[in-house]
Amino acid sequence: MKILQLQAENVKRLKAVSITPNGNIVEITGRNGQGKSSVLDAIWWALAGTSHIQAVPIRKGENEARIRLDLGEIKVTRTFKRQEDGTFPTKILVESADGARYPSPQRMLDSLLGALSFDPLAFTRMDGKEQLEALKRFVPGVDFDAIDKANKADFTKRTDVNRDARTLRSQAAGISLPEDAPSERIDDAALVEEMERAGEHNTDIERRRARREQTEQQVATHVATIDDLRRRAADLRRQADAADAEADGIGELADGLRKKLADAPALPEPIDTLALRQRIAEAGRVNALVAQREQRDRIEAQAKDVEAQAAALTKAIEDRTAHRREAIAKAEIPVPGIGFGDDEILLDGIPFDQASSAEQLRTSVAIAIAMNPKLRVIRVQDGSLLDEDAMRILAEMAAADYQVWIEVVQSGRSAAIVIEDGAVAGGLLAAAE
Repeated sequence: MKILQLQAENVKRLKAVSITPNGNIVEITGRNGQGKSSVLDAIWWALAGTSHIQAVPIRKGENEARIRLDLGEIKVTRTFKRQEDGTFPTKILVESADGARYPSPQRMLDSLLGALSFDPLAFTRMDGKEQLEALKRFVPGVDFDAIDKANKADFTKRTDVNRDARTLRSQAAGISLPEDAPSERIDDAALVEEMERAGEHNTDIERRRARREQTEQQVATHVATIDDLRRRAADLRRQADAADAEADGIGELADGLRKKLADAPALPEPIDTLALRQRIAEAGRVNALVAQREQRDRIEAQAKDVEAQAAALTKAIEDRTAHRREAIAKAEIPVPGIGFGDDEILLDGIPFDQASSAEQLRTSVAIAIAMNPKLRVIRVQDGSLLDEDAMRILAEMAAADYQVWIEVVQSGRSAAIVIEDGAVAGGLLAAAE
């Protein structure tokens, strides 16, 4: 589908033009400020959405403007009307060859129109990321934004996880242990309990010893009393009966106590608590080392888990990147040698902006053609910047049944369409209204 006829009235600098192109190259020439750009803009405005139309689309001094494109299969008419508030609302009409109107004209045009189909040089002026975004449409089924977002999130998370792992490893390395550090704890609670029992045992012995010493003192006291009483008995015979009786009673008591002492079992040997205290101290030292080992083992286990998380994140990033790489490898890119870099496209393995001007032009035109196989129209602004080799490349590629509208200041071609003061002033392939 190509432009069979363009009509434009009061669009930007144009008064009224009617152009019926003949051939694949349509040169629009003339001095600056005469309306060359207005011709190419009229084509773009007729097809693109309102967001692409300039703020003041109507020629100065006029209130209405109209663009009509005959594309053979369809005819497109866009009109503008100046309002009192300074706005320029627009309407669009799309009709089929038999006159039937499309109910959603802009949606229908959007299905035909590619962003690069009108000006492939726009592709060469893009930065690397914009060019990369443009080519992603050739890789269906891959959500590049989702992949980049997921990779960015996992990369950030992996950075945090690796930092945590390094911290844990540093903590574990900071715990110094001797080579023969034990790995099993000693039950110091049992030792303490044994110590308590030993204390109670020794205390009982001391109590029993004190009672025996007290008994011995009692015996000594009784003996002294007996002796005293006997002396008194000798001295006081008149009290002999009473004293003897009392002495006998006390003697019996002393005999009983003496017998009790004689019959008492020998006291057991005291338990050496010093050795037990040493064992408890050793148990504390051992258990402290074991606690350090367990703490280090716990931290190392945590570090291992965190490192596993980091490895999983790395694998997820690599898997998504591999999926993207495989999808790109399977994609049918329209230009041989074109490839995807990280933030730019590659041509035969080198960055696109390092390729020659001819290679860049040939590539951008091929991409523009591939992006819009239905509307076979290419718009080239700033055509005066192209040399003879570039013009030859355009002509060669347009020979594949494409129509190139190109704006130049001067042209040596007799078929070039000359625009002067908003109208067609010359050219074999155009008629002025």
